[in-house]
This record gives sequence, C-alpha cells and structure tokens, in this order.
Amino acid sequence: MDVSLHDVHQALLELGKLRFGEMGIEDGIREIVHTTHAMFDVDGAGLMLADADRHLRNVASSDDRFQHLEDLQIEHQEGPCIDAFENKELVRAEDLIVDQRWPLFSGAAIDRKVRAVLASPLPYNQDAVGVVAVLSEDPHPWSPEGELALLAFTDLAALLIASMMQGEQQSELAAQLQLALNSRAVIEQAKGVLIGQQGLSAHAAYMQLRAQARAERRKLVTVSAELVRSAASGA
Repeated sequence: MDVSLHDVHQALLELGKLRFGEMGIEDGIREIVHTTHAMFDVDGAGLMLADADRHLRNVASSDDRFQHLEDLQIEHQEGPCIDAFENKELVRAEDLIVDQRWPLFSGAAIDRKVRAVLASPLPYNQDAVGVVAVLSEDPHPWSPEGELALLAFTDLAALLIASMMQGEQQSELAAQLQLALNSRAVIEQAKGVLIGQQGLSAHAAYMQLRAQARAERRKLVTVSAELVRSAASGA
C-alpha cells in the first residue's frame, strides 16, 4: 500500500482542525509526526532539528527505531538525513543494501533493521534547520505521491517552527534552534577560510572542521570560531 494524494489531503484537513496555537510547539510537532507515520506504509517517522554543532537531534518520533538514524549518522558523519539537511533537497534511499552513497552508515543501519529512508529538509529563513523523515525495515520504492506527501508534512512542520521562533514563546526547543542558527554563521565563515586557504570544496571544508572537532573533542562552533579569529589576525 502507498499513500494517495486524497489521503494526504484528508490528513492535512484533520491536522488543520487542531488548534496548534493553543498547544505547545512540541505537542504540535508530535501530532504531525504521528500523522505522517499513519499516512505511510513505513516503520517509523520523525523530525530532527540541528543543534549548535549542526548535528541532527531527534525532537519527535513515532517509533524507537528512528533513534537509530540519529545515532548512526552522528557516529559515521554520513547518511540520507545529513544529505537532505546539508544539500537542502529531498533524499530517497529505497534499499540501503544496494545504495552505495553511505557505505559506513548503510551497513550499520541494515544491522539495526533500517532498510529504506525518505528524508525532507526542514526550511527556515533560506536555510535548513532540520529534517522530517520516514523509514522502513524493508526495501521501499518511494512514489511521487509519497514524496509530495512528505513535503506537505515538512511544510506544516516548518510553519510551526517559524511560529515558535518569531513568537514570544520560549522553550528548550526554541533555545536549541536559536543556538544552531547562531552557530551556522560562524561555521560558514570558517568554511570560507578553509576554501580560501586550501582551495577546498564547501563539503570538504565542513568535513575537515568536523574531523578536527572530533579529534580534539571540542565543539564544532568553538573550532570554527578559533579558525576565524586566527585568519582575521593574520596568524
């Protein structure tokens, strides 16, 4: 069974009846995640938001197996959710056994019974601040209707995030996201320094910064700020 556009329309109508303004943002996100899961023939759905080190952290999930996506992608620094987040585009993996894009992640994911993933970046102010994703324990051909459905739920989640960030409501989630947005500027500056100094691509510069932070057991934003200060002082 696959999702139909009629089903998506009905689900969005039902979600539209919820008074998101009268509930916490976290509760609203959980409603979206559980509805997303219900719409797909999948084994899990969830939403991740970036932290200050641009790691994707689970905010809401419909199944404990979704936790594996966070753990494995942070550990191996690769995966479909990371690509969706970094490249700001929908990423589909129909069968991780045959997909060669993320060799470290895929092997570990298969061991934990994650076989297929569809991930959509969560937009905010021309940036990606997180990902909405669904996963399957079995190979799963993602249909165009299914992709449109995930994009629809992503847009709804983005509206909630925008409302949270622009309103006066202060929450732990809002604070986490604000730190991520603040750190992004510093990290982008550091990437620019490495691109200028070493002729690296943007992705290679980012991976070099992350590798240094992991090796020195320091935060990515701290390493980035130090590099920017050093470049500014001519050291």
